[in-house]
Amino acid sequence: MEREKFHGLDHLRAVAILLVLLYHYRMFEHPDWIDTVGWIGWTGVDLFFVLSGFLISGQLFGEISRYGTIRLNIFFTKRFFRIIPPYAVTLVLYFCFPVFREREALPPLWKFVSFTQNYGLDVIDQGTFSHAWSLCIEEQFYLVLPLSLLLLIRLKSVSYVTSGILFVLIFTLLIRLFFWEHAVAPLLESPEFWKVWYMKLYYPTYTRLDGLAIGVLMGYLFRVSSRFKTIIHKNGNLLTITGILAVTFSLWFCRDQYSAQASVFGFSLVAISYGILVAGAISQSSFLGRKANMVTSQLAALSYAIYLSHKGIIHLVQRFLDQLTIQVPDTVVLVLCLVSCILAGLLYRYGIERPSAQIKNKILNQYFL
Repeated sequence: MEREKFHGLDHLRAVAILLVLLYHYRMFEHPDWIDTVGWIGWTGVDLFFVLSGFLISGQLFGEISRYGTIRLNIFFTKRFFRIIPPYAVTLVLYFCFPVFREREALPPLWKFVSFTQNYGLDVIDQGTFSHAWSLCIEEQFYLVLPLSLLLLIRLKSVSYVTSGILFVLIFTLLIRLFFWEHAVAPLLESPEFWKVWYMKLYYPTYTRLDGLAIGVLMGYLFRVSSRFKTIIHKNGNLLTITGILAVTFSLWFCRDQYSAQASVFGFSLVAISYGILVAGAISQSSFLGRKANMVTSQLAALSYAIYLSHKGIIHLVQRFLDQLTIQVPDTVVLVLCLVSCILAGLLYRYGIERPSAQIKNKILNQYFL
């Protein structure tokens, strides 16, 4: 995958970060129209999951096809220097500079360091930097997937990847059904409903594997099946349009995000819909993936840094504006916040990510390549 450039995925990653920004902006002072469109933003994380599953699994299956194994030292070195330095700086900002916190209370530091913050996350009472929950899931994915594939290699059972993914999808759906019936539904009329819904259904890794599983399935088929790849490249526009329609239907299906149908089946439906859209984005014949765009490519490149820092940045900008004596329209404040998030992403890029990448390359060239 590293040798291929999928321009369509940059477009989708840019859409994903914009969805997340709109969704989270609702927790701050915002224009009324944000409530109308911002609710769909929760699916931005699911799109990120599908993209990560596709790209990371594609790299790993490429390793297997070239070397017959996975070079864990190289894989984990790349992941460490891509993920950890910006994340560590963000943790320093949150724990050492309380002014950066968008809310009052933080979960314990050890949960962030161990990437287990998404388990038992009390978003009502300890919601500061709550959006790190998805990074926890991705880090657990980066650990489990290569080790699982190595086990399949040793057992000479790599061909069972598709069956394993189907099992994961069914397991995830069933466990959501279990928690809905036994932990969430009994609290429908209780003030505790929202807290328990997030804690039991939304944040845990075992209830949110749909997007990653769909991405891995696509990465596997794209690498090992020439027939699948041919179908993708011949039907790009059809897949793209079908994906857009499927996502639209998914949003309608999940219009009440906290309903039984959305809580049990919605995440799977959204993941499959985004999977179809990603298939269109990687097709050589799709209008979505045919050309690069400077705006979306830059947003895509900054998406991780923006994701980490955006709540703190929005909080700081709005706090600063509140101290001014002039009245600033809500829409202008929104634009200022978005621009500030992009500027913060650029600071991360040149102050953290670029130096980190240089260190990574030196280590890879000296010790592993």
